[in-house]
Amino acid sequence: MGDRKKYDVNPSMTGCPVKTTLDVIGGKWKAIILYHLIDGPKRFNEFRRLYPGMTQFMLTLQLRELERDGIIHREVYKQVPPKVEYSLTEFGTTLKPIILAMLNWGETYQVRIDDIRGETGE
Repeated sequence: MGDRKKYDVNPSMTGCPVKTTLDVIGGKWKAIILYHLIDGPKRFNEFRRLYPGMTQFMLTLQLRELERDGIIHREVYKQVPPKVEYSLTEFGTTLKPIILAMLNWGETYQVRIDDIRGETGE
């Protein structure tokens, strides 16, 4: 970690920049939600179909937090039944390189991680 010094936090700033990033995209589902929004807007039930293991409560919570942080936009259409779509904001698209780097890393090392976890019984 010899290059870490150039990324050290300015003493006048509060907190760590990595923590800031993780505060926004951390959690079990946020990065996955963002990954699927890269391709365009999604409706609530589309996320439910993509990940049936994600509870409605958790999906709602994660979407609200991403909206609160200005990462996604929630569009409510005035129709019956109501239609709600979620999309990345301009600010949210700044996370695209991070999400795609996570995708690349996962594709590259998924088998290795599976092997390691298989050896340890986790």
